[in-house]
Amino acid sequence: MATKCRVCSSVINLFLIVLLLLDVFVHCKTLKRDVKALNEIKASLGWRVVYAWVGDDPCGDGDLPPWSGVTCSTVSGGDYRVVTELEVYAVSIVGPFPIAVTNLMDLTRLDLHNNKLTGPIPSQIGRLKHLKILNLRWNKLQDAVPPEIGELKQLTHLYLSFNNFKGEIPKELANLPELRYLQLHENRLTGKIPPELGNLQNLQYLDVGNNHLVGTIRELIHIEGCFPALRNMYLNNNYFTGGIPAQLANLTNLEILYLSYNKMSGIVPFALARIPRLTYLYLDHNQFSGRIPDAFYKHRFLKEMYIEGNSFRPGVNPIGIHQVLELSDSEFIV
Repeated sequence: MATKCRVCSSVINLFLIVLLLLDVFVHCKTLKRDVKALNEIKASLGWRVVYAWVGDDPCGDGDLPPWSGVTCSTVSGGDYRVVTELEVYAVSIVGPFPIAVTNLMDLTRLDLHNNKLTGPIPSQIGRLKHLKILNLRWNKLQDAVPPEIGELKQLTHLYLSFNNFKGEIPKELANLPELRYLQLHENRLTGKIPPELGNLQNLQYLDVGNNHLVGTIRELIHIEGCFPALRNMYLNNNYFTGGIPAQLANLTNLEILYLSYNKMSGIVPFALARIPRLTYLYLDHNQFSGRIPDAFYKHRFLKEMYIEGNSFRPGVNPIGIHQVLELSDSEFIV
């Protein structure tokens, strides 16, 4: 009987602890700094968003749920809550990037993609030291990509495609040891790709297509052991010159190489066919010449090789059917 009582007492105590924790989460207040920042953001975003932002506490208070797109966490000790995720996308937000966002110091995810944000990304973005995902695709953001993004040491995903950014790609992005996805597609970026990016040990996806970039692939990969994890490299629709260096075969994890619509020339090196998992190779609309080594036609994984718009010898044939490779957010955002 005593054993049963002890068991019942333990169960009751556990139940009371769970209730206490739930009560703490429901009734503990959100950090005033975050409340102030969210209210400033609310004032700047307009009615398309704020109709769902009701109540005094963005993290929810009593019977009111958290504001739409706002995720909060209770800090250690359960004394208060902080905002850890802000996702307000595809709601036609118009106006400058809301600078108050940079006061949400505990953010791990910031997703404002597919809106109509204008102006620059503020340099204060470097304050968000816990940020892992920054998605600002499909806006109208302008000016240079701020080098302060290089201070976000935990960043794994950086999506800035389909904006109006100009100037050079900041070499400070090479200071992001956890970066896996870098998307700068469809902007007005100029200059060369910083070869320092090759030191990013975890980078799997590099897309700088549809810009005004110059330089050669040889300059990009001249650092020994560069891009060890890279699987997808999109350099298409720029002004790259020179040839395809045989050293590119050292990128042994490469699956997609997209060089279409540049000013590249020379022959296609046999070594490229040694990349074990090369699946898509786009060489079209350059100034390549010579012949394609037979090894490409015998490659185990190569599904598609597009060669139109070059000066290859007669009899050189493509592989597969050309398709424009575009990925949706859901395919690579974690």
